[in-house]
Amino acid sequence: MEYFHHEVRDGVLHCENVPVENIARKLGTPTYVYSRRILERHFALLRDAFDQVETLVCYSVKSLPNLAVCQVLREMGAGFDVVSGGELFRALQAGAHPRKIVFAGVGKSAEDIEYALDSRILMFNVESEPELRKIDLLARMKGVRADVALRINPDVDPHTHRHITTGKKETKFGIDLLAAERLARETPSLAGVRLIGVHAHIGSQITETAPYTEALEKTLEFAGRCRDAGNPVEWVNIGGGFGIDYVKDEALPASSYAEVLQPLISRAGYRLAIEPGRFIVGNAGILLTSVLYVKETGDRRFVILDAGMNDLLRPALYGARHAIWPARCDVEMGSAEAEAVCTPADIVGPVCETADCFARDLPFPPVREGDLLAIFSAGAYGMAMASNYNGRPRPAEVLVSGDYFDVIRMRETWDDLIRGERKVARWD
Repeated sequence: MEYFHHEVRDGVLHCENVPVENIARKLGTPTYVYSRRILERHFALLRDAFDQVETLVCYSVKSLPNLAVCQVLREMGAGFDVVSGGELFRALQAGAHPRKIVFAGVGKSAEDIEYALDSRILMFNVESEPELRKIDLLARMKGVRADVALRINPDVDPHTHRHITTGKKETKFGIDLLAAERLARETPSLAGVRLIGVHAHIGSQITETAPYTEALEKTLEFAGRCRDAGNPVEWVNIGGGFGIDYVKDEALPASSYAEVLQPLISRAGYRLAIEPGRFIVGNAGILLTSVLYVKETGDRRFVILDAGMNDLLRPALYGARHAIWPARCDVEMGSAEAEAVCTPADIVGPVCETADCFARDLPFPPVREGDLLAIFSAGAYGMAMASNYNGRPRPAEVLVSGDYFDVIRMRETWDDLIRGERKVARWD
């Protein structure tokens, strides 16, 4: 049987051919575990689905920035979507070709922009008029011309959580269409920029195609007006946001998105860029965690874990649901046999916040101190959002490849928590 692309053999959870309890035994918990095979398979699904038009698949580094993961995807032919100078540095350190990097984000600093100009990236996704003016100025100062795409805000509801909705007019993202059209008329006269693309990203964890179609139709119409204004627009970037299964059969396959989007792109004659993150890495990762205590209080059962909201923030931040199950269990998750032995439990972490809760009233089998659990679909925005809150070192990260695994990030230590605090500068 499989749980979110990870196989269970004789009641023991495996990542590829490695029993996850072997990883926990060697490294302890909490530990993030990623499958190379799933990373490669999900990238290939997207790449192959969009093979009817010229497409650059730019992996969204913010979803899981580990160097080893970026290297796996670079070897598969991925480009990269970055949102800071630090992410650009990571992508380049992973061997990314600069001409396959797009730079997004609403708050690019002058330092970020100069670094990207010096690196000769493919293009900036411009989020505002002041940003466009700054890129133009800095490029002229360097004697170069920056390739840019205007990120429009198409005011499309993606029907996802409000914290990950980015294409509605009330969000901070993108430029409204009237302002963008005015800028498009001005860009041919700017010596430091060249408008080669139009970008629209409407949100994340989107599990239907209609919002993409609506946004793309608006984007293509605007791209045509940009060309009419004298801009050499050749790229249309639809962002990312393709949903994954956090519960069974929640998401659509990559082909469903491609079937409705590719014909529109093909007829209009543009090159396509997409910026997936979660779709590639979300179900490739699990968070291993151990039971510290089982606490019975009145009619409630609390399963207290050694992983907390500092390790996986999504449930506290978004109210996100992740499947959770023992790594060794005689009954199958979701089965009738499981229902017979499960009782409600709150699965919680050790952090001093009421929000530090992974699931409430979850039907859960009996567990005891020391049992190993897996939190599934944790590859995207798990380790990427991890923090040291409550003085907690961040987890280790592991990449499994067939029969073996590599430690791709060591677990932090208490010394790491104060590494930057031992000497501080004094100014007068």
